Amino acid sequence: MKTPSRSALAKAATVDRAPTEARGLRQRAVADVRRSLVLAAARSAFFELGLQGASLREIAKRAGYTPGAIYSYFASKEEVYGALLGESLERLNECVDAACAEPCPGTGLAARTRAAQAALRAKATAFFDFYREHPRDLDLGFYLFHGMQPRGLTPALNEQLNARLRDALSPAHDELVALGVGADEARAEVAALFAHMVGLLLLSHTGRIRMFAQQSQVLLGRYLDALLARASTLAKTRRATR
Repeated sequence: MKTPSRSALAKAATVDRAPTEARGLRQRAVADVRRSLVLAAARSAFFELGLQGASLREIAKRAGYTPGAIYSYFASKEEVYGALLGESLERLNECVDAACAEPCPGTGLAARTRAAQAALRAKATAFFDFYREHPRDLDLGFYLFHGMQPRGLTPALNEQLNARLRDALSPAHDELVALGVGADEARAEVAALFAHMVGLLLLSHTGRIRMFAQQSQVLLGRYLDALLARASTLAKTRRATR
């Protein structure tokens, strides 16, 4: 009897693996669809009932599964929340990354300054517009907070989510540094910018901004004007003390 060659054996092994690999791909595809259904059901439950009112049983009911099936994907409703917020933060970062300013002609210091100022405006506006256009994503960021401490998230997951939020704000920090602002001062300015944007978004989202007959985008523009003016002053002071 002729002994099969190595190439024949390899080909046979590939053929044998094909059904197994295809089955694995189908199983992963089904799992991804089921996970998406669970997240969609959770989003609906959280928005209608709040985090405290939504239970895994309710999420399972809306997804068309038993509560036990949910545990195949998530250990708790807080973990479901973390997944929803994580996806939201990924979309936020995509919007900020895609934001581009108009090219500034020239190669000197003045041109570089204009480019950094335009980039800061574009990135900060993209961050703000993401939540202004998707207020439900803003809601997600406040569901698990009780007092000043996040509830239900593991320290590792909490830090992971915070890191993605910082990533979305880091372009503003980088452009301030490019404008000559010190790193510590840039961090303080980004924190103030974030607080200002969140305040404007809450006023806009709740309709309270109508009390002042103002538009949130216009107020953000004024804040960015003031921020860039401060950045210029900080940069000049820093250069003068070197």
